[in-house]
Amino acid sequence: MKDKVQETPLTETAFLVLLAMYQPNHGYGVMQFVEEKTKGRVVFGPGTLYGAINNLSKKGWIEALPVEDGDRKKEYIITDLGKQQVEMEMERLKEVYEIGMEVIWKGGKKDG
Repeated sequence: MKDKVQETPLTETAFLVLLAMYQPNHGYGVMQFVEEKTKGRVVFGPGTLYGAINNLSKKGWIEALPVEDGDRKKEYIITDLGKQQVEMEMERLKEVYEIGMEVIWKGGKKDG
């Protein structure tokens, strides 16, 4: 489904990898970003990370940057299509959060 925006929820893995690639980043940098931002709650193994990178690349949501001579680390960056996916996910998560707040807090008063 390359070059199309999908209206399905992103997995947490895809969402976090896309966020990590708003700046040029390589696999190890993505792992560090995710572990730091989630305070260690999420730690990617290489298989999970590189599977996600391959999947996001196939969808056209990230792209590899040109590799400099002698540079062994392949860097990726989010595409405009990937940014659209992140924005849609942010709106979806905001809606879910607001529903939860409405139900749990009932206008500012926690029930229970």
